[in-house]
Amino acid sequence: MQEDTPRIARNIGAGLKRWRLVNRVKQSALAADFGVAQTTVSRWESGLLVPTGEDALRIERLLSARPNSAADAALMALVTHAAVPMHLVCDLTHRLLAASQGRTAEWRLGMEDLQGKSLWRYATPGIRRGEALLERQGWFETVSPEITVISEAANRPEVAIRAGEIRWTRMPLSDGTFARLVTDGVRSAHA
Repeated sequence: MQEDTPRIARNIGAGLKRWRLVNRVKQSALAADFGVAQTTVSRWESGLLVPTGEDALRIERLLSARPNSAADAALMALVTHAAVPMHLVCDLTHRLLAASQGRTAEWRLGMEDLQGKSLWRYATPGIRRGEALLERQGWFETVSPEITVISEAANRPEVAIRAGEIRWTRMPLSDGTFARLVTDGVRSAHA
């Protein structure tokens, strides 16, 4: 059985620090909320310590994309009404936030069935390889590059994926979390 989401990334620290700064939360306040020392939060943010267990789950919940500002709603509307196939997911959990009609036309399930659910279970081996290389490619830096991955075709009962290039763009949301815009590069006409 495939995981619904990838495990919490080793590089979660940069996202945690950004969330804290955007939301004006001091390390000491976050540490008190988590029941850990301030130095533990500092080590999480610097990447010297990887959160585990309940701490990892709480950080994942904290950093899961929640597009709820007017600017975030505008981004979701742009994706929804785009003329080309694209979708927007939470960068951490891969939960579907929005999709264009061109993208949902490729899927066998509608937005009402997929919205808010992780699409990670449908990830092809090529998508999983791309995910594993994100840190080395600078994805978690302050200004991240657009990443292109090559995916094999997948013809699952719920979601079909055409073979070819998939482009990922990391987009900050107003609450300090990140979304991932997924667009097509050169793709095969068949799933």
